[in-house]
Amino acid sequence: MLTPPRVPAALVKAGILAVLGSITVACSRPADRPVLANGTPLVIVSIDTLRSDRLPAYGYEGVETPAIDSFARGAILFEHAYSPVPLTLPAHASLLTGLDPPAHRVRDNAGYRLDAANLPYLPSILKGIGYHTGAAVSSWVMRGTTGLASDFDFYEDHIAIAPGTLPGGVQRPGSETLAAASEWLGRVGGEPFFLLFHIYEPHAPHAPESPFDGYPEPYDGEVATADAVVGGLFDALRTLGVYDRSLIVLLSDHGEGLYDHGDLQHGLLLYREALQVPLLLKLPGSERGGTRVAKPASLVDVLPTVLELLGADPPDGLDGESLLSARSSESKRPIYGETAFPLLHFGWSELNSVIEYPLHLIYGPDPELYDLESDPGEKENLIRPRRREATRLRGYLTALDLTVARPAEEDEETRKRLAALGYLGTARDNDTEGPRADPKSRIHVLERLRLAFDHYDNARFVESERELRVLVTEEPLLVDAWEQLGHSLTAQNRFEESLEPFERAMQISEGAPQVAGAIAAVLLRLGRLDEARRHAEMAVRGHELSRDVLAQIAIRQGDLESAEGLVARALDGRGARLGPLLTQGELRFAQNRHEEVLSIADRLLDEAETRGIADTSEELRGVHFLRGSAFARLRRFEESAAAYRKEIELFPSELSAFGSLALVSLLQGKPQDAAAALELLLDRHPTAPAHAEAVRTLRKAGDDAAASRLLNRALEKWPADDELRRLLDSPPR
Repeated sequence: MLTPPRVPAALVKAGILAVLGSITVACSRPADRPVLANGTPLVIVSIDTLRSDRLPAYGYEGVETPAIDSFARGAILFEHAYSPVPLTLPAHASLLTGLDPPAHRVRDNAGYRLDAANLPYLPSILKGIGYHTGAAVSSWVMRGTTGLASDFDFYEDHIAIAPGTLPGGVQRPGSETLAAASEWLGRVGGEPFFLLFHIYEPHAPHAPESPFDGYPEPYDGEVATADAVVGGLFDALRTLGVYDRSLIVLLSDHGEGLYDHGDLQHGLLLYREALQVPLLLKLPGSERGGTRVAKPASLVDVLPTVLELLGADPPDGLDGESLLSARSSESKRPIYGETAFPLLHFGWSELNSVIEYPLHLIYGPDPELYDLESDPGEKENLIRPRRREATRLRGYLTALDLTVARPAEEDEETRKRLAALGYLGTARDNDTEGPRADPKSRIHVLERLRLAFDHYDNARFVESERELRVLVTEEPLLVDAWEQLGHSLTAQNRFEESLEPFERAMQISEGAPQVAGAIAAVLLRLGRLDEARRHAEMAVRGHELSRDVLAQIAIRQGDLESAEGLVARALDGRGARLGPLLTQGELRFAQNRHEEVLSIADRLLDEAETRGIADTSEELRGVHFLRGSAFARLRRFEESAAAYRKEIELFPSELSAFGSLALVSLLQGKPQDAAAALELLLDRHPTAPAHAEAVRTLRKAGDDAAASRLLNRALEKWPADDELRRLLDSPPR
């Protein structure tokens, strides 16, 4: 149930320490602990989504990682290290605070912000003892506004993002992050510094580029890519003369499913492949290099370990412990794990886990217990034959306050970017009673949803619709499936049909702004302007795109004064969005300022080219149509026809471009070209909407007889189509 935490964090920590008395923070400095020089540089290398068992240093033979192999020979390798959560933002929050998610309260990649000022935070502590603090990150999920940038002197998270972008646009290559980090290192390398260096290979999509694209498994090619980037960082440290004397930690935030238990990616399940991560610690001078440690470790142990090594006492109340203290080697403690992703995004049950090596308890509606020593693939569930041990491990969880606070509402662009990274599902109010599904029983739902989104992103709208119709039948409360079904139908110009799934999504989500905005856009296309305005006004709070819709409604209604104000507000808050520029162009067209229309369109296209936005991006739909219309009004018919053809080439589903091309061809005195444009329209789109567009075009051209014949043929095929019936009821004047 999603409610505010009931127990203060301090009491939670006290409770944990009381029950798990073996979890201690070593504040003493045993004689065998390495003593590092004051101001020893600290570098944490975080390779996102890297499974430990896909590295040669951990016994894997399917990939070559020369940089990490060389590093491992001079480092201490922890054989059994685990993440407390298989999600990027909360895992890094644990890494930098020494706290498990219930204590730092960041439970997902969106809707939560790290309150670093009121938590033990590594950059804050190091800054307090004279360190320069810097970070360079490769994913939008790690943006500094999540709270991560707190007390970093330098936090480089610049990733150019186009709204609605595909996955490559919400992350950047590790090589670009390396360049940013190297520049900062060059400025501070002679003084005490801490660098957090985060790269996103091998996170999905698994699509390595040359020279690493020859591996049979693309994931391995991504691992090889990451190794090359890490090697570049180590070379930069050597060039500065600080590599040998630095304390360097190499790790990952979580693993990847790779279908070991049915899931390709991560976040949904808590099996070993999602939780076990590499953890290697290089001391200055490579002291103890080549040592392997079998005792289990967690990412929460990194903060107390490095602080103790650097001569700073770790704060009290941490969930982690120093991995090199004498007391740590003697203690036996559980390793905590969780995922609230299934609860927050789908309304299924959250999962919690406890590892007391070799036992691993995964607790949910259908609990599981595995022996990681004899069954590392976790294929044999021991929950029944070893019930007593499972009950004991369950006791560790009952001592914790595992309440998941409701996430803050995110805007539409945030949801799109998470979806682009594979984090599907809309956060929703889950304060409902009754049993929840165990996530492992619903893996196929997530996989089908991912497939539907992939079909849509690649313009396979019919295939996307087919998958989504199966999903909404099986999961009738899945907001994303209903919403995406609506988008798949609108992409096929089936606007009337799209309203039903959008309205279902609206009902289930209790008025989600992005759904209201989608309905407003459809109603605008259908000419139902008053209804469109009502929905757009509902959507404005969390769906800035709706300001464009409100402006377009005002333009259609001839209220150009109101449209001017709406466009100005949309332009002020557009950020990286191009849509408000297009709406401004439509307003200038309505004002008969056609030269300005062309200037705005050129500016829009130049900005898109500069930012590397693909010509086929939805952001650019309608730009060439608008240029064609402006050229036509200026009687520049050749340029007008060329612009309409460009719109058809890039966006063949934009039916009005075909009709406009036919009309401008007639104005050029080219009736054969006009006929060809309409034939192309009906050939590419043998649908009722395409026939309706052709009928309207013929009427505008004055060929009422041909329009009547085509309309009658269309009605024979689609007798119940509303748009065709309206054309029949409103004959040409």
